[in-house]
Amino acid sequence: MLTYIPRHQDIHTVDTNNTKSRSLETAKSLWTDFKQRPLWRKICDILLVLFALAGAAIIGAWGLYQLGVTNNRGAIDKNYRYMVSASEVAQGAVRQDTVDLHGQLLRLASVAEHYPVNARLMLNAVVQSDDPTLLDRMLAALEIYTSDPSDKSDWSDPSDRHTTNAIPWMATPEWEALKGAIVRDSALIHEAGRLTGVEPRLIVGCLIGEQIRLFNSKREMFKRYLGPVKVLSVQSQFSYGVNGIKDFTAEAVEQHLKDPTSEYYMGPAYEHLLDFETDDHETERYNRLVDYRNHLYSYIYTGCILHQTMLQWRRAGYDISDRPDLLFTLFNVGFSQSHPKPDPMPGGSHITVADREYTFGAIGFDFYYSGELADAFPYSSTHFVESTHALTPDEVERIQDNMSDCARPEKGLEYRRDSSAASAQRPARQTEPPDPFGIDHSKVKPVEHTAQ
Repeated sequence: MLTYIPRHQDIHTVDTNNTKSRSLETAKSLWTDFKQRPLWRKICDILLVLFALAGAAIIGAWGLYQLGVTNNRGAIDKNYRYMVSASEVAQGAVRQDTVDLHGQLLRLASVAEHYPVNARLMLNAVVQSDDPTLLDRMLAALEIYTSDPSDKSDWSDPSDRHTTNAIPWMATPEWEALKGAIVRDSALIHEAGRLTGVEPRLIVGCLIGEQIRLFNSKREMFKRYLGPVKVLSVQSQFSYGVNGIKDFTAEAVEQHLKDPTSEYYMGPAYEHLLDFETDDHETERYNRLVDYRNHLYSYIYTGCILHQTMLQWRRAGYDISDRPDLLFTLFNVGFSQSHPKPDPMPGGSHITVADREYTFGAIGFDFYYSGELADAFPYSSTHFVESTHALTPDEVERIQDNMSDCARPEKGLEYRRDSSAASAQRPARQTEPPDPFGIDHSKVKPVEHTAQ
């Protein structure tokens, strides 16, 4: 008797059909069992499945975050040539005795005819500055948004006179609210600048890039809380604090401070700047950054990132200390994407404001050379200073005293006018040390607010 031996394809087909049949039977059995269960058991089963799916999603998101998949690698800004041009004015090409003051004033008068708001801001900033090249750079930076006013043939045309800021994102209600919130933190920002050896205006540039992004991504919250009360938004997921610093970035900053062999090492004077009070560094680091009452640590970490990145490039042979566009970009993209090279281009992650797209580097650059907030954060011809004074234990303790109870209030309450989060904060210290940038702090006064 002949026996049929099935071919391999037939065996595979039979196995597949058997598998489908078993799966179908299992599914029917589970469904039948589920229908026979009491209502309370069904509800519990559904909730259990939902919680399992939510847990898997959270773990997956955390894994992607740890792998860096969620990092925005950013892009080169389309106006990078203007930024480079403005910076080239400052890089040793112009000495104080060769500045064309007459030409500067003529160009400023031309701007005033068409953009009086910007001309007034520039003039106020230049009067307070000791940098003779500042006006040239401010005028060059403004050309991103304006054609050359000197090319206008008819200055008497009233339709060509603008009553708002020439920089579009600075003509928004979000910016008007944000200015008050930033000035309210001015004492903390100046203290962070002193402690890290970084010009406070650079720290503010990083803050603005992050806050403008948050203000526009939380428009409903802005209308209800942030705008009326004028306080900064604090992040508490993935990126932390008012400046959106990631936990691994903050940890890297701390390691760089302690490692003399690191290309980011700031020197022995800064080694104890971020010393911890407890052995639970992870929790303490989180509490430092996600502090709704006092943002000093957020600004200190920001200053350290700027200073460490600048030193990395300087040690590689490239001085970017006078390139705010690059410093803001590198702050945004992080240490992992900071690769010193001779022809860097500014940019960073994209930020949309009023239907117009900017990059993080461009937002910071616009602010830095706009003249805005020059009374609170004056310009300095020196952007970084190297301290030779090591912090004493008492000084480290006073820095640590700036930690507040960072437990998040009920949603919205942190933005009430009578909330301590909406109050001007000052660093915890007993004496007023000399400012390394020569800033007269008696002229820097936080904006007071009135209770509802």
